[in-house]
Amino acid sequence: MPTFAEMMQRMLGAQGQGSTAKTVEIFGWLILAEGVLLFLAPEFAASLLRLPTLSEQAANYLRLVGLLVGGLGMLYVVSGRLNAQGFIFASLLDRPLVPPVMAALWLLNLIPWQLALLFAIQDFGSFLWTWSAWKREFEPIKAKI
Repeated sequence: MPTFAEMMQRMLGAQGQGSTAKTVEIFGWLILAEGVLLFLAPEFAASLLRLPTLSEQAANYLRLVGLLVGGLGMLYVVSGRLNAQGFIFASLLDRPLVPPVMAALWLLNLIPWQLALLFAIQDFGSFLWTWSAWKREFEPIKAKI
């Protein structure tokens, strides 16, 4: 088992990172940035999505969401940098579920359509990108066996 310092060195250098892992890392940076924006400037984020003016409580809830989204982004970045194939595979199972969940939340009037559409497009688009990279990177290996 590598030490913490060895893992940090590997993460900082992205040693052994494949193209599939790179897609996960980039997706992670995107959602990490979104999380930071939601946390630091919830009113601005709401205005970008053309949401109604936020109450103080709503802004604080959006900050909490930003904290959670940012943490998830960090997991994607680190997993991509470390070429964590198990995490990458799990993300291929998770991300295609986002559009139907967003549609359900919108149909139940729990979230605005702008937010549902943004998350659906972002997650499904990144799923397609990672999946195509997975096929290019790993399917030729299987064919040789």
